[in-house]
Amino acid sequence: MAKNKEYEAMTEELVLPMIEENKFELVDVEYVKEGGNWYLRVYIDKPGGINIDDCELISRALSDKLDEKDFIEDAYILEVSSPGLGRPLKKDKDFTRNMGEMVEIKLFRQINKQKEYEGILKAFDKETVTIEADDGEDIVFERSDIALIRLALDF
Repeated sequence: MAKNKEYEAMTEELVLPMIEENKFELVDVEYVKEGGNWYLRVYIDKPGGINIDDCELISRALSDKLDEKDFIEDAYILEVSSPGLGRPLKKDKDFTRNMGEMVEIKLFRQINKQKEYEGILKAFDKETVTIEADDGEDIVFERSDIALIRLALDF
């Protein structure tokens, strides 16, 4: 397992009891390098949305646990936040919750001379995601071809 995936899994294990205790939802954990800095990001949510006090509560508790366990070798910045409006769909529960909603899909490579698609989320399984395009046709994508899938933002 890659170092970043290992750190993400270990962090998820630490933060999950805190999340559940506060009746929040753990959306995602990511350990990424941007510029010269490593970031450990924890995205949380709850019905009605997350506020700054919720983020601070989890951040303080998680920071103490991370200091205690000390399994991350690099210097890093811990961020706890809401996933925001452009929240990617990553886990099965994200797909289930957003079934029937309009989604945007960005692909790693072109399919039919196109890298971006939009449609209504119709189905998913371990290997594929199906959307209904504007013309009513179903389009099936391999999950491995999808760089990003999120709710379509309509302003």
